Amino acid sequence: MQQASIDRRRFLQGSAIALALPRLESLGRTADEVPAAPRRLVCVGNHLGFYPGNFFPQTEGVDYISTPTLKPLETHRNDLTVFSNLDHELNGGHKAVQGFLTSIKKEEASGFPTKNMSLDQAAAEHVGSATRYPSINTGIHQGTDMCWTRAGVHVPPVNNPAALFKALFVQSPQDSRDLELTRLKDQASILDALRESASALNHTLNKADQNKLDQYLTSVRDVERQLQMSREWLNRPKPDSPIDAIHEDERQHVDEVALFYDLMALALQTDSTRVATLETGMGFRTNELNLESYHAISHHGKSEGRIDQLQVIESFLTTKLSDFITRLKDAEIFEDTLIVFGSGMSDGSIHSNRNLPVLLAGGGIDHQGHLVCPEQSHQRVPLANLWLSTLNWFGLEVERFGRSTGTFTPMKLG
Repeated sequence: MQQASIDRRRFLQGSAIALALPRLESLGRTADEVPAAPRRLVCVGNHLGFYPGNFFPQTEGVDYISTPTLKPLETHRNDLTVFSNLDHELNGGHKAVQGFLTSIKKEEASGFPTKNMSLDQAAAEHVGSATRYPSINTGIHQGTDMCWTRAGVHVPPVNNPAALFKALFVQSPQDSRDLELTRLKDQASILDALRESASALNHTLNKADQNKLDQYLTSVRDVERQLQMSREWLNRPKPDSPIDAIHEDERQHVDEVALFYDLMALALQTDSTRVATLETGMGFRTNELNLESYHAISHHGKSEGRIDQLQVIESFLTTKLSDFITRLKDAEIFEDTLIVFGSGMSDGSIHSNRNLPVLLAGGGIDHQGHLVCPEQSHQRVPLANLWLSTLNWFGLEVERFGRSTGTFTPMKLG
């Protein structure tokens, strides 16, 4: 089992030619003749936050002194930016974590045009059917709630690496695909009937009920779009698997965080998707760490022993992120991939949702090391502004996202 894990990593380091053609300047093509590389977005969230004293540097700028949590990323320090004093002004502890990529809690979403849609799903809508999967959402442990559609519907993450491997690389038998096509057609017919009935009812409703009906129709349109994309890709062959198949029994023997990062890297390299997420949930455990309950440790109460244990977990998470960045660099897709890493929780011990731990990596942007934004309330820069600029970088020509007040002016994402 260990040998299979090593083989995956070795393959990922040498697979750029097979999976994602690098920029070949020696071909002599002009810039106009070479199609622009697709942009990719990866969002990684940790439900229980990061201990602020070990995450945020004391100095700012590109020469910041690295902290214990950031140390594993030292190799990539020129390719990332750490942000201080950014948040969504949300309160609610664990409940507010769901707003990390949205800036809006679900129960407050009705007054916003796109409800509490998350950053990744906005990007996925932009991708549409250009890839087999508009987004791939993964999670370690049940109960993650980071990703939300335009209709305010939670996107449950895939938390089984074997199932994700099958979705990426295993072609279903023809008879199974025929049955799936029939099912998709039946669902489309039902949605057609629902939409017609709703449209006929619309003119008899008052304003409040019309708004509710509009929300319902938005959900129907989301399902219709997903059905159409599923039909378009159903009989297209999947890429050959560049690694050994992942089986259910491997879940008992390997580190699932590294395994999901491997699979996300392959999904991006094979252009199976251009948007991927990974969230470590409140009950997150790993075979590599023999510690007590992570949730209990996060309630450190300033105990040095628990803060030390917390540091082991948080360094583990940034080490895996560092390994992922290395894989993307080896595949020559890092410059076209923007990685969002952080949490909707700051200090888990006091359930704080302010001054969130956030960093960006990659994307070919001019990184600034440690960027300290204004603390004063009248000068505050909303985290949603950074998400808006991220969507603009991805190619969406939108002027607002969630609670944004404009693009993120302290730093240019060009």
